Amino acid sequence: MIKKSNKYFLFLLFLFITYLCYAQNSGAYLIPRQIYVGDPAALVLPLPPAEQNNADIVIASPSDYLPSDPNIDFHRIILERRTTGSRLMIEFAPFIPGFIELPVIEIGGEYFSGLTVTVNSMIDSRSTPVLSGAAAPLAMPGTALMLYGSLTAVVFILLFAFFFFIKGRYLLKELTEKWKIYKLFSALRKIEKSLYKEITAGGDKRVILDKLSDEFREFLSCLTGDNCRAMTADEFNYLEAEFLIQKESASFLSAFFRSCDDLRFSGADINSDFIISLLNDMKQFLVILENAFKKKQEEGTS
Repeated sequence: MIKKSNKYFLFLLFLFITYLCYAQNSGAYLIPRQIYVGDPAALVLPLPPAEQNNADIVIASPSDYLPSDPNIDFHRIILERRTTGSRLMIEFAPFIPGFIELPVIEIGGEYFSGLTVTVNSMIDSRSTPVLSGAAAPLAMPGTALMLYGSLTAVVFILLFAFFFFIKGRYLLKELTEKWKIYKLFSALRKIEKSLYKEITAGGDKRVILDKLSDEFREFLSCLTGDNCRAMTADEFNYLEAEFLIQKESASFLSAFFRSCDDLRFSGADINSDFIISLLNDMKQFLVILENAFKKKQEEGTS
């Protein structure tokens, strides 16, 4: 009997609380209409007009009995009583997405329950999250100069490669020949200066004369491509006509090596002045010969 009376009491208590409480279905709306996690929002619940205008009841701090919920941060609750129409305004910030039911609100001796809000998420849980496309590149200062400069460099490289394929090998061969001849003349000039220093310093005349003859023959062998090392003095008459332009120098090489051979193999005493004279003759001949080669190369190029 006692148990049945307890059940009736609880049922009557539930009906009494339901009568006193207002539900969200009575026209509550959100400001703004669509909210996301972490956004501040306000839930406004319209209420029936009051019999007279009363001062607003405001709960703005935890000490004023703000509701507590782990998923909602309540900022302020205001109950306005007006003869033209009352309302309950709840300012809050949600921390989870989805359908959330607010705890029972107690303010001004009244209770408000069954209030719910829908919180949206930046990522819709109903679909697979997809990253947005790459952002358009920014127009940074100097980008255009770098882009067009790179394109110009590429075009220049392609043109240079094409030119090298057509004429580059011939020009490279020509430059190689010029460099080879320059090195030959430069090396013989250094030898001539070295021998001159040795003869003026009182060096061995026969050794100097042998070195002069051998180095000059080596130079001519590299220059002409013929083996001038084993040629006699008379054979140089036929060799020099192939690369000498001036006719008066046709017999120079023959006379030069004949004088060297006569002194080297005669056994007579060698005069220093005569070796110096040979060195001067070779030096002048190198000038004539180098100019002749330069002129021949210029004519071949043109």
